[in-house]
Amino acid sequence: MTSFDTPPQLNVWRALLALAVVFVMLATSGWTALHSHRAASPLQSSRSAWEHGSIAGHRLPDPDAAPGRLSHFFSTLDSQQRSRLAHRYPLAVGNMNGAPVTLRYEANRLALKHERKVEHKRMRDTRLSSLGQHDAGRRMHRYEALLHKGRKILAFDPNGSGRVAEVFGDLDKARRVSVVVPGVDTDLLTFQRTYKRYSAPVGMAKSLYAAERAADPATRTAVIAWADYTAPNGLGIDAATAMRAEDGAVRLNALVRALPGTTDVALYCHSYGSVLCGVAAHALPSRVSDIAVAGSPGMRSANAANLHTTARVWAMRDADDWIQDVPYMEVGGLGHGADPVSKGFGARVLSAAGAKGHTGYFEPGTESLRNFAEIGIGAYRAVQCAHDDDVCRTGLSAGASA
Repeated sequence: MTSFDTPPQLNVWRALLALAVVFVMLATSGWTALHSHRAASPLQSSRSAWEHGSIAGHRLPDPDAAPGRLSHFFSTLDSQQRSRLAHRYPLAVGNMNGAPVTLRYEANRLALKHERKVEHKRMRDTRLSSLGQHDAGRRMHRYEALLHKGRKILAFDPNGSGRVAEVFGDLDKARRVSVVVPGVDTDLLTFQRTYKRYSAPVGMAKSLYAAERAADPATRTAVIAWADYTAPNGLGIDAATAMRAEDGAVRLNALVRALPGTTDVALYCHSYGSVLCGVAAHALPSRVSDIAVAGSPGMRSANAANLHTTARVWAMRDADDWIQDVPYMEVGGLGHGADPVSKGFGARVLSAAGAKGHTGYFEPGTESLRNFAEIGIGAYRAVQCAHDDDVCRTGLSAGASA
């Protein structure tokens, strides 16, 4: 699932909002603190090796250095040196903001091949339970799918439930970039689906990319399916708080600041992904021109002005999306604030005609997808506002410049 994918038991949700206050108080007072000592993850090990590495007799830069500094470092290397670093430290390079995107693709292919071998061995490891072997098989097949020819994996971390991001189009040459930010239950195994394909990040991004190209073939665009944060698992405490959104917001901000060029970037934030985008909004660079949310439980804000962003804020929700029944409030850190499609919030409310349920916004043929595509190519006057939204109509009559 990509985001609150099945209708919740709303009474349970409301109970969680009330009862979780107790857990938040306990956690913040330290009563529930857990301390564990775990081995370094594959990504951590690769980064550590990088930090102790060198090339041509020179120490390698801090992997957390500003993207501009890292970009300059890679520009001083020849192609063989860059490739050598990708082979030595594939996960470090594959997830390094500031490394050339094509080098990140190369590094992540190497990392995926290695992890595929690891899971292949685990499938036959008799020390594992049948469930463990089955899980290893699922992960191995996901890695094989990600290794298919032509796929451009921008980020990959096999640790835990896994994180991944994929690019559709040419990121280096794109005049406009779109980033799809999904919601709960998004991980390595749910990154793409055969059944309900447009409810998963890959399906969402591919559908948006095709719609943008159809809307204006002359505009070079790129779309990123971004599942490079640890999303909440199900509708528990994590989904009712901003903890995962806050961690994800840091990662989203780092991604946007490291994208090549100076092209405009539009964010498409679905369900809990809109919580993340709301938390991230104030820190995002000015190149983020648009933040569009769909099926949102709230953006951790009372209104669009309080997001403190220069980006245009768009919102949509289809008529039968059950998310509208979730309480739009925030009490003691629980809940996500005002409804983004409400008149008082101040977002530009778009038509979602044709979309069905909570995960139908990226389905081909829907007004929701067409509106997303028009925003993605900058054709603001072509979007269809919700019939009763004056903020949206006024913005369009002014050229959607505000």
